[in-house]
Amino acid sequence: MDYFLTEEQQMIKDLAGQIAREKIVPVRAALDEKSEFPREIMNVMAQSDLMGIYLPEEYGGMGMGSFEICLAIEEFSKACLGVSTPYAANALGTYPIFLYGSDEQKKKYLPDIASGKKLVAFALTEANAGSDASGVQTTAKLEGGEYVLNGTKQWITNGGEADIYTIIAITDRSKGPRGASAFIVEKGTPGFSFGKNENKMGIRASATCELILEGCKIPKENLIAREGMGFIVAMRTLDISRIGVGAQGVGVSQGALDEAIAFARQRVQFGKPVISIQAVQHILSDMATQTEASRALVYAVARYLDTGAKDISKVSAMAKLFPTDVAMRVTTDAVQVMGGSGYMKEYPVEKMMRDAKILQIFEGTNQIQRNVIGQALIKEAAKKG
Repeated sequence: MDYFLTEEQQMIKDLAGQIAREKIVPVRAALDEKSEFPREIMNVMAQSDLMGIYLPEEYGGMGMGSFEICLAIEEFSKACLGVSTPYAANALGTYPIFLYGSDEQKKKYLPDIASGKKLVAFALTEANAGSDASGVQTTAKLEGGEYVLNGTKQWITNGGEADIYTIIAITDRSKGPRGASAFIVEKGTPGFSFGKNENKMGIRASATCELILEGCKIPKENLIAREGMGFIVAMRTLDISRIGVGAQGVGVSQGALDEAIAFARQRVQFGKPVISIQAVQHILSDMATQTEASRALVYAVARYLDTGAKDISKVSAMAKLFPTDVAMRVTTDAVQVMGGSGYMKEYPVEKMMRDAKILQIFEGTNQIQRNVIGQALIKEAAKKG
């Protein structure tokens, strides 16, 4: 379909697609096998000015929005979710500063983020705080002019590789969720260390590790917004970033569909290419239809968000839920279409299938997305009486 992209939007899509084809595809299998962070590719993205698509021009960004970064994420995800994840997670970590940071914080951090000089990570999840974000145990105590942080964050994307971390910690446990606050912590701060890089099923090129805070002292100026705003900062950040996860779903679905079609055209069985077999055509047709529906939903929600809409939790959840469920179906079907070949590491679809699973889990499981949508429907029905 023609989504009527502007010249600038088409340029972003084409540039990201070129990087995907020329830089990511040739090394994706090796990065996956070695569980190696794609530092060189991230540098290419930075040199191409793609790290600051959504950031204002005054901070060195392109002054665009969610729609444009979704275009880039989709193109990278066609090639490799393991590479698109650190790119998307960089924006996830940046949104708290961009949305709620002070002028001083924005001036200090956003230019280096927009240029790609520094990478960012977002840290909310803990052993007892995943789907239940209110279970955060990490604490931050104000002592004089410094906050002292103690606790452990788990499964943090870009952990160990990022230079800047936006971290949610409890400043007043008696207030429940209103007792959480958001902070900026820089790599190298005394008392701040990292656990091992996790050995994952998929997205193995993406770094995932524990953050360990032991008497970690940061200036009080590193508080984002004000005390008690932590969960508001986190939830608003996730509302925006989940659209990017949906774009990842669209990208990996399209990549798997392309591989399945190419294979089905050249694989001969019963004296003809398997793409001429109606049963295979039906599978491919469903894959194509679901992928296009996912793209239409993600693009529509991203454009809606870029109008400045505030009440976006329901549609953001939809834009994460549907495309990522589709991604799991489409990548599984791609393996099926390619049969034994699809199951082999010689072909990329087995990796795509492994990678796709995480999309249903991180940034809020798809069961949580259904909860968000369901609660919104209840509220809407109540307003209608």
